[in-house]
Amino acid sequence: MGGIRTFLDEYLIRLTRLKVGDIIEILIITMIIYYFLRWIKTTNAWSVLKGLLILFMCWLVAYIFDLHAIQWLFVNAVGVGITALIILFQPELRRVLEQLGQKELVPSFFGGSGAADQEALTQEDIDEIVHAVYQMAKEKTGALIVIERQISLQDRVKTGIIIDANICSGLLISIFEENKPLHDGAVIIRGRKLVAATCYLPLSSNMQLSKEVGTRHRAAVGISEETDSFTVIVSEETGKVSIARNGELIRGLSGDRLKKELCALQTAPEKKKGRFSLHRKEKKV
Repeated sequence: MGGIRTFLDEYLIRLTRLKVGDIIEILIITMIIYYFLRWIKTTNAWSVLKGLLILFMCWLVAYIFDLHAIQWLFVNAVGVGITALIILFQPELRRVLEQLGQKELVPSFFGGSGAADQEALTQEDIDEIVHAVYQMAKEKTGALIVIERQISLQDRVKTGIIIDANICSGLLISIFEENKPLHDGAVIIRGRKLVAATCYLPLSSNMQLSKEVGTRHRAAVGISEETDSFTVIVSEETGKVSIARNGELIRGLSGDRLKKELCALQTAPEKKKGRFSLHRKEKKV
């Protein structure tokens, strides 16, 4: 116990010698820890972290009561433990790095995210989508429609069947009709084109999603976590319409609300290209 008291005394003395730079460092580290914990609570890693905290408490008890054998076990397990954590959290770590890249902390230098410039949805396109969605909702036909924005969905397009057709309510409805060859998976819209159907999407591991939602909704949230896409979902069980964006699921939308959300995509500010952008805009002839 004497060692702990000495440490606390030294710590209090150091607090009186804090400089402005030290305070800034503390604030930055605090923010990093806060956002890390807020993020990790939505993943399967949260349960693992709680287990690690229990192990840390066991080590602390061993340190206080001078239990040398237990301390030796913990110290020698640290190296292996770090490697095991990297392997265990590999999907979550990859997702964090992808999300950091999508934030574009230095957009003015590195330029845009790489999606090709494309035409925005017109009011006619939006009307076609809304009509198809609520016609399918009325008949309780499950549907998953992903609208590509700045971040390219080409990797997902490759998992499906290329259609490359104009946006049409009749085509969307026929695609998602039950027992039709293309009804499984997602449809991806790029610009004013329906580019592919039966596309596979990553499932979200967000533990805070309602247990009521199924695979279709989890896939919609999953792609919105990895990209800036906008996804419309029609529930096969309830016929309710939902949207997924920025890792968030909004359920039970009316037709007017969906139309308003889609219209907002038209007015979203375009990301400016940096002076060193690797993706130059091609001139149209």
